[in-house]
This record gives sequence, structure tokens and C-alpha cells, in this order.
Amino acid sequence: MSNKRPLNVEIKKINKTNIYQRFLSGGMLTRQELAADLQLCIPTVAKNIDELLDAGLIAQSGSRGNTGGRNAVAYSLVSNARAAIGIEITSNHISMAALDLLGNIVTTSRVRAAFSSSEAYYKNLGSLFRELVEKAGLTGEQILGVGVGLPALVDIDRRTILFSKIIDLESNVYEQISAHIPYRVELFNDANAAAYTEIWKDPDRRNAFYLMLSNNIGGCFVLDDTVYPGATQKAGEVGHMTLIPDGQKCYCGQKGCVENYLTAENLSSLAEGSLQDFFAGLENGNREFVRAWDKYLGYLALTVNTVHALLDCDIVLGGYVGGYLDAYLEDLRERVAALNSFGDGGGYLRTCVYKKTAIASGAALNFIAAFNAEI
Repeated sequence: MSNKRPLNVEIKKINKTNIYQRFLSGGMLTRQELAADLQLCIPTVAKNIDELLDAGLIAQSGSRGNTGGRNAVAYSLVSNARAAIGIEITSNHISMAALDLLGNIVTTSRVRAAFSSSEAYYKNLGSLFRELVEKAGLTGEQILGVGVGLPALVDIDRRTILFSKIIDLESNVYEQISAHIPYRVELFNDANAAAYTEIWKDPDRRNAFYLMLSNNIGGCFVLDDTVYPGATQKAGEVGHMTLIPDGQKCYCGQKGCVENYLTAENLSSLAEGSLQDFFAGLENGNREFVRAWDKYLGYLALTVNTVHALLDCDIVLGGYVGGYLDAYLEDLRERVAALNSFGDGGGYLRTCVYKKTAIASGAALNFIAAFNAEI
């Protein structure tokens, strides 16, 4: 008798979760359709429909014809019933994105703001956050949480910074941000956050390595649909593998790191800081840009070949440069294939799904996924 109640509670939870997941899949559903699809009785479906209606997660959205009787009421997900906010902080910019329960981007913002570990900087961050919330038309009750992607190693508690040299984050950065954003805040490594967008968009890709090609170079290993952080949260730090022995000095103190040779700034600096202008000039045949791009692709091929030799999985190319790589993917695949010792082609290379706001979106999606899983 003592085990009956917990078992019943668990079954009720499973039924509610399964019904909610069907609504997440999209489209209108009637009680009859849900009962047939999930092999549940109508009273069970009706009870859960009422609970989801009371929570504001679904709403009546129409009806379906029912031969010989009244039309059946149809329901759909209210995708904006809840939302999460993602923030990306870099040396020179603050980017934000608001996402709904389906992971759709509701609105974004990006402003130039030189990072400073100061009260004025975080006060401005809070102001920009409030502007985004207002722009998205969100109320406080709708916001599940705020994820902040940083160019830093973040501990498993999502509050503590373990390593940060790109921007001068202080040990109390969590408190500094939380003081101006009155919601649940979690910190994320930028590459890990960006990689999560790929898991969300392509759940069938169970194992992959995400290579972030931005002004700083990062990586993330996705293992069984989960970001693998490593024993000390340092997994995937491809930017600090040695690419050229005794090469250029890196900010980390070592020489020849991948970071120095694949930073997007090597390209954007040729076009007055604009990566978009660099690729426009490359397409138009600018000779200096063509030479720089050829050199960049060579270094990228070496890096990709090394990562693939170690992990033997798909590699997703993301970040600022990754957003422009579709037109050059076949060239890169040929270069990688030429370096491979086992005759493998470069078919394992993919370009990112999120061309922009990947870090902010990924930081927000963690809250969306957690909420959807808990229903």
C-alpha cells in the first residue's frame, strides 16, 4: 500500500509530460487525438488539458470536424507563455536574445560596449536587459531565467569563474550581474552555450565537436546529446592546442596556439574591423583577402584534422567565421581530406545552424529545455 501512491504520482507525471511534449511538437490537437496517440483514456487527457490551460501553456485554437456529432475542440501550445533571455558578453559588445518555449528567437539586440569590470558597465547591462524585455513584450512572470555566455571557463555551479584572460572578470561577476538582473541567472562558457544550439536544432546528432571560430577560439564536445565539460570544466579548449611549435605568443602565455591563427580578427582587421566586409571583398576577388583566406583555411584544416583524429565524430563549424563558411565548405573538406591518414573525406564537417546569436541563444535554451522537461 505504501508504494501505490508514489507510483500513481509518477504515472500522472509521465502522462502530463507526454501530453505536453505532443503540444511541443506543434499543430492543433484534440482530446480524442491525444487519447488515441498516447493510448490514454479521455478523462485522463481532459484532466491534463485543464491543468495546462490553467497554467496558460496551451489554449483553444480551433476545432475539428467530427462525423455524426459536434466538432471537437482543438488546442495548441502557447509558445510565448514562458521565455528565457540569453546574453553574450565580449570585449567590445553585448548581445542579447529572447527565446520562447519552442526555442524561437522573439527578439535580439546587439550594442557596442567595451567591457569593464565596473558598476557603470553592469548598470548599463541591466538597462539593456530591461529594454530587451520591454521590446519582447514580456512580463516578469514569463521569464524562466537569464543565461550569460562569457569567454571564460565556468564551474559546474554556473556561478564561479575558473579562468578568464580575454576579459578581466572578477571573482564576484555573478553577484555583479545579478545585482542588476532580478531573475535567476546562470553563467556559461561561450563555446558550450553555442554548442547547445546545435543539440537543440539537431537532436539526432548525438556526438559532435563544436568549433567556435570567433575573435576567440573555443570548442565543445557533445557526447550523447550532452555537453561534456571534462573533469575540471576544460574540455574542448581547442584554442590552446599548439598549432605552430614556438609560434606566435598567445595571451595565455604559451606560443603557437590555435587561437592566434584562427581568430576572426585576422580577417576582419583587413576590412576595418568588419568581417562582413572581409567576406564581401573576398567574394569580389580582393587579392589581399584571397591570400589571407587561403592561409586561414590551411590553419583551419590542420586544426580540424587533429580534432577529428582524436574524436572521430562530426565537427560543426560555428562562431563569427562559421556563419560565412557555407560557400567555402567543399574547399575546406578537400583540404582536410588531403591531410587525413586513413583516407577519410571531409564529409564529417558541418556548418552551424545558428549563424548569429548562437551564444546568447544557447545560454537561454538551457532554461527552456529544463522547463519543458519538468512539465
